[in-house]
Amino acid sequence: MKIGDDFMPLTMVKEGEANVIKKIGGKEDTKRFLENLGFVAGGTVTVISMINGNVIVNVKDSRVAIGKDMANHIMV
Repeated sequence: MKIGDDFMPLTMVKEGEANVIKKIGGKEDTKRFLENLGFVAGGTVTVISMINGNVIVNVKDSRVAIGKDMANHIMV
C-alpha cells in the first residue's frame, strides 16, 4: 500500500497492526539508539499500545517502550 515515498511516523499506525520500518530519521545518535533497540529499515514493528503518546511495540521478538519523540523518528 505504498504510494511514492509516503511514509508515516510510528505514532500514526493502528494498534495490533504489523508494519515494515521504511527508515529511521533524526540525528546520528538518535538513529544509533533506535537501531540498538532493534528498529532497523526492513524490520517489522507492531504497536501494542499507546498511552499518553508513549508507545509500546513488539520489535525483534521483544517488547520495547519508547516516547512519542522517538516514535516520530520511526517511519513505516
